[in-house]
Amino acid sequence: MSSSVEDRGVTGGTRGKNEPWMRRVLYRETHSSRAAVSVAAAILVLVLAAYGVLESGVHAVGQPAWLIEPQVAAQRIVDLPAGISPLLLAAIGAVLAMLGLIFFLNGVLPGKRARHLLAGAPGEGFPAVVVDDEVIASSLARRARLAANVTPEQVMVVVSQRQVLVNVRPTSGIPVDQDRVLDAVRDELDQMLLEPAPVPRVNVTASGVIGA
Repeated sequence: MSSSVEDRGVTGGTRGKNEPWMRRVLYRETHSSRAAVSVAAAILVLVLAAYGVLESGVHAVGQPAWLIEPQVAAQRIVDLPAGISPLLLAAIGAVLAMLGLIFFLNGVLPGKRARHLLAGAPGEGFPAVVVDDEVIASSLARRARLAANVTPEQVMVVVSQRQVLVNVRPTSGIPVDQDRVLDAVRDELDQMLLEPAPVPRVNVTASGVIGA
C-alpha cells in the first residue's frame, strides 16, 4: 500500500494540477501503460515479417523452404477450410480471436489503475497526491468499524472508481445502525476529497458473529 506525491513546481493546488505536465504525470499515475502490449504486438509483427522475408529469400536462391513455401502457404490460406480438420481450424480461430480481443480491449478501455487523486483545497498550495485504493479502503474500514462498534475482522471495504462498498457483519445480539455507519463513511470521503468521488454504500449482513 502506497501513495505518490507530485509537487514539483506546484504553487497552488488548482493551478498546479492544471499545468499540462502535471496532467500528464497524474494520468500516468492513475492509468496503466500500454507499453507491454504494444511491444508484444510489435515483436509478433516483426517475427512474422522476418520469417516471411527469410522464406522468400530461401525460395529466391532455389533452396528448400524451412517450413513451407510462400506460394504453398498462400494457396492453403485461399483454400481454407479445405485441407485442415475442423477441430484444428476451430482451435486456431479461437486463439486468433482471443489475441485480437486482448489487443482490442487494451486499445479502447481506459485502463485505470486502482488509485484515486486527492483533490485538496484549491488555492492552499496542496501538492497533487495519488493514493492506492487499498489505503483508502483501510481508512474507511477504520471509520466504519468505530461507527459500528465491531472488530476489524467484521468490516470489509471494496473501493472502485465510482463506488465504495462497506460490508459489516454485526456481533450477535448487538444491532448495527446502518445510517450511522454510512454517515461516518461519507464524512471520511468528504475529508479525502477524492477524484473521481465514489458513492458509498453500506451493507449490514443478516447473520452476525459470536462476540468474544
